[in-house]
Amino acid sequence: MKRVLVLATSVLALTACATDPLTGGSIWGNTGRGAAIGAIVGGIGGVFAGGNDGRNAAVGAAVGALAGAGIGRYMDGQEEDMKRRTMASGIGLQRVGDTIELVMPADITFSQGSASLSPGFMPWLDKVAESLNQYPQTTIDIVGHASTEGAEDANLQLSLNRANAVRAYLQGKGVLSQRMATGGAGELQPLIYPDNTEAQRSQNRRVQVVLRPVTQS
Repeated sequence: MKRVLVLATSVLALTACATDPLTGGSIWGNTGRGAAIGAIVGGIGGVFAGGNDGRNAAVGAAVGALAGAGIGRYMDGQEEDMKRRTMASGIGLQRVGDTIELVMPADITFSQGSASLSPGFMPWLDKVAESLNQYPQTTIDIVGHASTEGAEDANLQLSLNRANAVRAYLQGKGVLSQRMATGGAGELQPLIYPDNTEAQRSQNRRVQVVLRPVTQS
């Protein structure tokens, strides 16, 4: 039976950190603020509480918030900038409304069974960081996914470790830590079901990065 990974949902003090129940570590870094993220229970749109989980206010206070027609124009600009920077990288990009989703296949980002970023992918992740820094008025959800190959618990932990590796790299390139939240979905959200072939499994092993605009409350 597949397991749902539930992350803390209580409201925290501004100086506190949301903690991951598997590792006991911070899921926002040492400067995480506000309420922790919700439960991983459905599609990517339901993984985190969008921009309304404490990050919206924290990022808005740091870099400002968007409003009205400016939201769509801002996301148009970020979409075009991200496409230009990551062309030919193997990173998939999809725009749904005011949300931008990047899909980073595991076969180009990590060695098999490892959460260490592949050196050949780092220059592309540098480009992603450049775009994120150019457009700072978005929150960033980073979610790792696994195929059903191997032990479920190991896949869950690996998916979380990979999401955290991407987060740590982006933070090292100057991306504001308050913008980011990470989670591991393990085998819960396959792109192709069932994943009986290696071609299917390779698509299910991935890291998704979801960008949402920081808006005025």
